[in-house]
Amino acid sequence: MNVLDRIVDSTRHDLEQRRRERPQAELERELAARTEDRPFSEALARPGISLIAEHKRRSPSAGPLREGGSVTDVVCAYERGGAVALSVLTEHHHFGGSLDDLREARRATRLPILRKDFVVDPYQLYESAVAGADAVLLIVAALAPQDLARLHREALDLDLDVLVEVHDEAQLQAALEVDAEMIGINNRDLSDFSVDVERTYELLSDVPTGKVVVSESGFSTREQLEDLDRIGVDAVLIGESLMRSPDVEAACRALTGAAASDL
Repeated sequence: MNVLDRIVDSTRHDLEQRRRERPQAELERELAARTEDRPFSEALARPGISLIAEHKRRSPSAGPLREGGSVTDVVCAYERGGAVALSVLTEHHHFGGSLDDLREARRATRLPILRKDFVVDPYQLYESAVAGADAVLLIVAALAPQDLARLHREALDLDLDVLVEVHDEAQLQAALEVDAEMIGINNRDLSDFSVDVERTYELLSDVPTGKVVVSESGFSTREQLEDLDRIGVDAVLIGESLMRSPDVEAACRALTGAAASDL
C-alpha cells in the first residue's frame, strides 16, 4: 500500500467507530440549527492571489511542525497576517489533527474554513458542517468516479463549498466531469509525498476559464505567489512553512504583502 492507501484505510476504520458513537441522524439534527455560513469560494474571488493558510500539526514526510501554541493562536495570527481563508487538517493518525481543531478555529476567527481530510463517505460531510467547516476537500486520487460525483453533489446540497483536488491530467478530467467550480492542483504526489511545484504550471492550461484554481504544496515565498498570480492562479494553500515559522503573523504578512496597519 502507498501512503494514500494507508491513510484512506485508517480513515475508513475510524469512520465506522465515529458513526457508532454518533449516528448520522444525530448530526442531521444538529445541522438544522446551524445559522452562519461563510462562503469559502467567495473569499478567493478577490483580485490578486489569495492565501489559504493551513493549520497542520504534522505530516508523514516532515514529522511534527510546531510544538506548543494553540489553534487559536495560529489561526488568529493567520487572520491578522492577511489570509482570506483557513484550511484545518483534521486527520489524526498521520497528521495529528482532529475535529476539535476545526471547532476551535471556528470559534476563534471570522475567516471561512476548509476541512482538509480524506473524505470518503457522506457521514464526513455532515460532521464537517456540524463542526463548523464552510468547505470540504475531495481528493480525486482517493475516490472512485461515482463516489466523487456523489460526495460532490451531497456537499453542495449541505451548502458546503467543495475544493476538488487533482495531481495529473486524468484526475483533472475527473474533476471537470463533476463540474467542480474549485479545483486544487496539488504539487505533492500523495502516493509517496514527493513535491514538484511545476505540476501547477503543467496542469493550469487545461483548466477551463471561470474555475477557481488553488495551488497546493511547495510554495513559501511572496515571489512564488506573484508568479502564480501572473499565470492566473486564484489562491495558494500554504501550511508547513507557516506552521514552522517562529512568528506566524509576520510570515503570513510576508506572503500576502499585508502591512500591520492594513488589518
